[in-house]
Amino acid sequence: MARIKGGMNAKRKHNKILKLAKGYRGSRSKQYRVAKQSVMRAMTDSYRGRKQKKRDFRKLWIARINAAARMNGLSYSKFMHGLKLANVDLNRKVLSEMAINDAEGFAKLAELAKSKVA
Repeated sequence: MARIKGGMNAKRKHNKILKLAKGYRGSRSKQYRVAKQSVMRAMTDSYRGRKQKKRDFRKLWIARINAAARMNGLSYSKFMHGLKLANVDLNRKVLSEMAINDAEGFAKLAELAKSKVA
């Protein structure tokens, strides 16, 4: 029986890694061994970044809601507690969009929250 060498499979594997390393500087995009290390690191960073992005957006929304709530005489925590008591189920993303684009609507929500907290 004839011997089968793994040249095609190795070449395919190498090219897959080198394609992912396209755009890296120097030997990171040319040499397989260095490119593999760079791609592995980049993949872990991108995985971590996808989780971090969700946290960052939530922080941004809370900061916007807090600023708008304080303009209406409430702190963020009292505003959110008042909305919860009033059974208003709006998420932070929608509330932050309202704070930016619909100040009158947000002011009405703030008055509602203020009345429920007091």
